[in-house]
Amino acid sequence: MHRELNQDFFKSWSPDMAYVLGYFAADGSMAQNTRGAHFMEFASTDSILIRHVRKVTGSSHSVTIRDRGGTNWKTQYRLQIGSKEWFTDLSRLGFTQAKSNTLQFPIIPKAYTGDFVRGYFDGDGCVYLGEHYSKWHKKRVWVFTTRFTSGSKQFLDDLQRELKAFGLVGGYVTHKNRGFELVFSRHDSVALYQLMYHTGLDSDLFLPRKRTKLERAIRVLRLRG
Repeated sequence: MHRELNQDFFKSWSPDMAYVLGYFAADGSMAQNTRGAHFMEFASTDSILIRHVRKVTGSSHSVTIRDRGGTNWKTQYRLQIGSKEWFTDLSRLGFTQAKSNTLQFPIIPKAYTGDFVRGYFDGDGCVYLGEHYSKWHKKRVWVFTTRFTSGSKQFLDDLQRELKAFGLVGGYVTHKNRGFELVFSRHDSVALYQLMYHTGLDSDLFLPRKRTKLERAIRVLRLRG
């Protein structure tokens, strides 16, 4: 059965292309099978992300559902696309098969960095806001952080370096059970929000729950000074 697809999607930079590339870096994979066919797959527990990708890439491929069963696992949504053209273009951009631990930060025009980072954040980023007792301040204080995860420390080191050009002056990379985590504190998290949801953003390519959580954290901290 013939499937529709914008075969040229990854050939030139645009806000949509940068976002999908960032999301692919987080939650995508590519493979060539023994018969020489080329496949890309996006997977997520957030169906909205998969359907966004399907729409902007002009794909008519089916979104499949994998119910992993049990109360500890969420339903996973998958979009698999067969395209030698995409495989070639993604390879040119620096992506490889089994990239989890070898992922490198691609060369991105600065105008599209915010879109790429937003795509990666929607796939492998999170927001934390909580109140904790501080021995230093001798009172309860609000803690607000944003985090990116990856199996590749090099990718996170490069991401941290790239974000310095956009006002994120701190951050640190730490080891965790299944890889690494890049952590930003309060002021850098605000700068990250401004980069990802930049003025003039005319796109619905974002995960609403993460944007809402970021905006709530910023609002809470502003109210409390």
